[in-house]
Amino acid sequence: MGRFGRWAGVTMAIALPWLAGAAHAAEGLSVAVTVPASASAQPIDGRLILLISAKAGGEPRTQVTSETALNSPFMFGVTVDGLKAGQSVTVDDAAFGWPTRRLSDLKPGDYTVQVVLNRYETFHRADGSVVKLPPDHGEGQQWAEKPGNLYSTPVRLHIDPSSQQHIAITLDRQIAAITPKPDTEWVKHIRIKSELLSKYWGRPVYLGAHVLLPKGFADHPKAHYPLMVFHGHFPDDISGFRTTPPDPNLEPDYSERFHLAGYNKIQQQEAYGFYQKWISPDFPRFLVIEIDHANPYYDDSYAVNSANLGPYGDAINYELIPQIEKQFRGLGQGWARFTYGGSTGGWEAMATQVFYPDMYNGAFAACPDPIDFHAYTVINLYADKNAYALQGAAQSVERPAIRDYLGEIRSTQRDSNYQELVMGDHGRSGGQYDIWQAVFGPQGADGYPAPIWDKVTGDIDPKVAAYWKDHYDLTNIVARDWATLGPKLAGKLHIYVGLGDNYFLTDSVYFAQDTLESLKNPAWGGEVAYGQRAEHCWNGDPTQPNAYSRLHYNTQYVPKILERIAKTAPPGADLTSWRY
Repeated sequence: MGRFGRWAGVTMAIALPWLAGAAHAAEGLSVAVTVPASASAQPIDGRLILLISAKAGGEPRTQVTSETALNSPFMFGVTVDGLKAGQSVTVDDAAFGWPTRRLSDLKPGDYTVQVVLNRYETFHRADGSVVKLPPDHGEGQQWAEKPGNLYSTPVRLHIDPSSQQHIAITLDRQIAAITPKPDTEWVKHIRIKSELLSKYWGRPVYLGAHVLLPKGFADHPKAHYPLMVFHGHFPDDISGFRTTPPDPNLEPDYSERFHLAGYNKIQQQEAYGFYQKWISPDFPRFLVIEIDHANPYYDDSYAVNSANLGPYGDAINYELIPQIEKQFRGLGQGWARFTYGGSTGGWEAMATQVFYPDMYNGAFAACPDPIDFHAYTVINLYADKNAYALQGAAQSVERPAIRDYLGEIRSTQRDSNYQELVMGDHGRSGGQYDIWQAVFGPQGADGYPAPIWDKVTGDIDPKVAAYWKDHYDLTNIVARDWATLGPKLAGKLHIYVGLGDNYFLTDSVYFAQDTLESLKNPAWGGEVAYGQRAEHCWNGDPTQPNAYSRLHYNTQYVPKILERIAKTAPPGADLTSWRY
């Protein structure tokens, strides 16, 4: 799950396309946002996001969180098309807002105000669709950090929506470019142009990866190595790997999620501990990679082919991974490849194994995003009529989206989706529900993802749900195609989830387990485990608290991987060159 309206019928109602240079005539509170003349020689497309925070310090753009509806700043979104530099756009009650629906719903008080413009570019895709989307610029599809995006200097103001108050804001700043991480002795970075994705998107598209080299790589030129693909959200480098002890000058923080003081130091210590294991004499020598496949919709592609993102699955598996194995001496055979990850990475690990069953010898899916859409978090896409509320005869009850470790609800389904709708219409928020829709769904008539439900009302579209079932409900696909998949998947699928998962991902695993255990000829032969009192990112270790086990992905599954290799490697396989 991420740390995260897109349809034509909704757009006109909630985000009027302001004409360039025409400041909307507003009554009551309004904010006029000006793009300076020096900002761009060409008209600008994008999403204007007005942020209003009760906090006196900091920048509101850094305070946005999807983890709770209680602490985010007020947000209001407007789509701009063809806005010329030097002209203004007015944000007023026509803008879609969250957690208050309208600007005029704010209570009088002192607020910090800031505006960000998430810039779009026009893509002419190979299927003939033309869409305006925010390209990734190395930041992992984060609009508040995206290089080239314009934003304003925060200003503290007294706001009274009952008055005829008109606030003027200039987008006087621009986010700077990101410096790529340098290669080190242990970590190398690779970047290739994907011909498959470039053809689909109608422009050059690149895939990247961070490669963790085993000890002795340079000293053993004849050794070839198994490959472990660690799937997850956008990585800016190999995660959880540190060659030096924790920084003694690091100021300890406090983890609200895990209720631990100094969690930043714990993370550094565990990362250093991984390095010490990695170089120890008895640790097997592997290649580990994390993939950079950020795209115009999200911080990664979910590592599959899809109608809205293109052939990312084929590009990763048939272009990127062969190049990595060639350059860094991978064994390059299915028995010697494994995939694992948590959350989004858990779904990707299982999906990669299912859609490319011969390429991998095992998948370890921890706290996976929904692998059975009978439980799309708390929503049954095949039976429910509405995603946001349980409907009764006399009343309705809002569905939860996020809970804390005690089960208290921090955000509802409506909250999560309305926040995304502020950040972008047509599925362009870069948020969790929008990427699920982009990956799992068909294209709509306008070229953007067809909505699984109305973003304002929450009413589910059963035709789109049927498409999701046929193409991306992993449990359904495995069961439907077991006659051919069974011999290729038996014993390869391992699934782990906490019973207190913060995003309600446990139920999906329940449904999947029931189905998988019913399969015959062959029996599925996999593994499902549940963590008692474990929250999100529990990855199968019952001996460690969740706060620690989630930091051990690169060592957690090594014993099972070695066991799998020993049982399944074909005659003549290289089992020795990498065991020095």
